[in-house]
Amino acid sequence: MTSHAPTKKGWFSKFLRFVEWAGNLLPHPVALFAIFAAGVVILSFLCEQLGLQVPDPRPEGAKGRTMDGVILAKSLLSAEGIRWMVLSCVRNFTDFAPLGTVLVAMLGVGVAEKSGLLATVIRALVLKAPAHLITPVLVFAGVISNVASEMGYVVLVPMGGFIYLALGRHPLAGMAAVFAGVSGGYSSNLLISTVDPLLSGITQEAARLIAPEYSVHAAVNWYFMASSCMIVTILGWWISVKIVEPTLGAYEAGHGDFEDGAEKQYLEALTTKEKKGLLYSGLSLLVLTAITLVLLLPEGAVLRNPSDPTILKSAFLKGIVTFLFLFFLIPSTVYGYAVGAFKSVDDVIEGMSQAMRTLGLYIVLVFFAAQFIAYFKWTNLGFITAVKGADFLQSIGLTGIGVFIPFILMCALINLSLGSASAQWAVTAPVFVPMLMLLGYSPELIQAAYRIGDSTTNIITPMMSYFGLILAFAHRFDKRLGMGTIISTMLPYSIVFLIGWATWFYLWVFVFGLPVGPGAATYFTP
Repeated sequence: MTSHAPTKKGWFSKFLRFVEWAGNLLPHPVALFAIFAAGVVILSFLCEQLGLQVPDPRPEGAKGRTMDGVILAKSLLSAEGIRWMVLSCVRNFTDFAPLGTVLVAMLGVGVAEKSGLLATVIRALVLKAPAHLITPVLVFAGVISNVASEMGYVVLVPMGGFIYLALGRHPLAGMAAVFAGVSGGYSSNLLISTVDPLLSGITQEAARLIAPEYSVHAAVNWYFMASSCMIVTILGWWISVKIVEPTLGAYEAGHGDFEDGAEKQYLEALTTKEKKGLLYSGLSLLVLTAITLVLLLPEGAVLRNPSDPTILKSAFLKGIVTFLFLFFLIPSTVYGYAVGAFKSVDDVIEGMSQAMRTLGLYIVLVFFAAQFIAYFKWTNLGFITAVKGADFLQSIGLTGIGVFIPFILMCALINLSLGSASAQWAVTAPVFVPMLMLLGYSPELIQAAYRIGDSTTNIITPMMSYFGLILAFAHRFDKRLGMGTIISTMLPYSIVFLIGWATWFYLWVFVFGLPVGPGAATYFTP
């Protein structure tokens, strides 16, 4: 493959055009959830008229179990249902678990972005790397940048291209390596990121269709996702060096749209002021960490639960979003003042405000997603779908660990047309979390498997919100290429990530017997 636009002939190009066409047929995600909610209203009426019911699989005496052991479909078009929709509309929205956690976490991330700390840390990491290790460092930097994913797309992807250009290598290969880390490895990270509380909240809502008091904290996939960071980095390194860069060949200069020396803005060494800011920020991080450990580790510590003093049941893990907020806010504020990015507390507040402004669409989406999930729960359609689906899987013998293979593949396929991680999980979690729970698997494990499928096809779908931006960046190096060039360049990453990451999932969970996160069980007993 060269950097020219691909031919329009052949099955692959036809497939790409079909994906783009199918994705364009989908309405806006907000409208999609409004349609889903309306669909549940109509479907609930039909199911009640048909007398749809399933046996209640929960054991005798379990909370939420029906008196007669039968779950019936309930209509939202009944008098009771209409009253419930009117009275619960606001509560469905404000009680939706992901909303508050994401808003709180993003307050801290907003300050980190405003101060410039995140961009400086990434720059320091990349510029200090030896030339022969620049590819794995770029992939790794892309992975950890998804703590604040917008920075990864906007800053790090073009930076990868210009760094490769400065080293005499093909700039698109540098962009591809970073893009693979930022988006293809989206869920993997050494740190708890904003996507963790977002997904765990949706998982908790779905799990409560089966277990009404089930709790899912934000760190439930931490162990597996931290290990996956290394897996994605190694796989991305291998694909870049062995497949993508040789395929692209030598870079033909003269077809780009950038001024000579444009790469210098990405290759400049850290200033004395930035180094001082990193030092002070790092010291504040050490102090904050020390205080947290003092409050957590000693027996009878403040953050321990008196009734269950283990760390797994501590306020630290249950309230991890609060610490995520503080661990972004304090070091970022210190850095901002040290480098002069912040002159007063008003600048800190402005960083928080900017973060909230970027969440406007998310808040609107959450309102309709919350109604859809609440409707699905109240009507019992979620429970009935889960029982029927579990019965079907049992009838065809697909109840063992092999059930996660089609589940991961299905998530990867859906992601081609519905690129938002939260939107896709809000649609699929109410069906598949209860279904797989009834087969004996924990919500935490199901969420970890979902994240593999959701991440690996981000880089090949035109529906991904930053895909147009990536194409615009690529045009700076070669104005002749098209969307198909980007997709075909990234396809090897998707295939290898999907196979390699899923294999690591099976090894981690079913061979090594390791939990996917702190306090996360592998199996669930209804």
